[in-house]
Amino acid sequence: MPTGLKTEPSASGSPVTSLVDSPVGIGWRHPHYDELLARQPPLDFLEVHSENYFVQGGAALALLEQARSTYPISLHGVGLSLGSAVGVDEWHLNQLAQLVKRIEPIRVSDHACFARGAFKAATVHAGDLLPIPFNREALDVLCANVQRVQERLQRPLMVENLSAYVRWSSSPEALDESETDFLVELSRRTGCALLVDVNNIYVNALNAQAANPLDDPVDSCKTWLTHIAAATVGEIHLAGHCHVSDECGGIVIDDHGSRVCAPVWQLYRHALECFGPTPTLIEWDTDIPVLEVLLDEAAMAKAASQTCARLRP
Repeated sequence: MPTGLKTEPSASGSPVTSLVDSPVGIGWRHPHYDELLARQPPLDFLEVHSENYFVQGGAALALLEQARSTYPISLHGVGLSLGSAVGVDEWHLNQLAQLVKRIEPIRVSDHACFARGAFKAATVHAGDLLPIPFNREALDVLCANVQRVQERLQRPLMVENLSAYVRWSSSPEALDESETDFLVELSRRTGCALLVDVNNIYVNALNAQAANPLDDPVDSCKTWLTHIAAATVGEIHLAGHCHVSDECGGIVIDDHGSRVCAPVWQLYRHALECFGPTPTLIEWDTDIPVLEVLLDEAAMAKAASQTCARLRP
């Protein structure tokens, strides 16, 4: 990982030290296709959902190739089902491999979850990102699938921590690990990088607090971040969330539909203290606002990164 400092030659030829901040990008979604290409705002990269560009040809892929001529592209997927015991879908992996070859992205990522499984002698798709247990059996499955993807793509993959609304209950004899130990071991065994979604961590902490009001969600998130090895982290995601309640109670949903809240900004600064300068993405997928709002969020991330860079020893 970068150290937060870089050395450049001065006019006299002597090296000078300058601060390095984090590259910051936004998720590029359909409402902003034309405006972003026309304005070309100063962003370090764009991130798109891989599955939206699996069709061979067409307007969307042509626009992505046009954007690639101006910005580095990061491909973020939601369909590999890396934690699935039935393995990775070969058609999906082949489509991703073709897209990677065509776009040459700076990063490729997906989630530590499963969406595919066996049911009545058939493979079915849940249509959602479902959590996996943090035990050795699930880790072996996840590692095997990540290795399969990396071998096919001929590059390291980034794996993102999940916002989960259910969890597995373990038998008393089960040897479950913490999520952070699980992810760090995944990186150690496969060589993959971790995509740390700070909002996901905070959403999980808020929902856990409902069961244990004594826990401080920000403190528990800081502990989570501290236990992730800095060398494993390849990207950070920031997003908004919402609170939903009905007669059954309340829950916090990672909907990517609002500005980043103050506690998540606080946790982002802590993450930068832990990891150093790290590529950072502003995600916004529902109730998408005008482009200027995303650019403002990106500017806030850049300012936070620059402040952390100045403070690093």
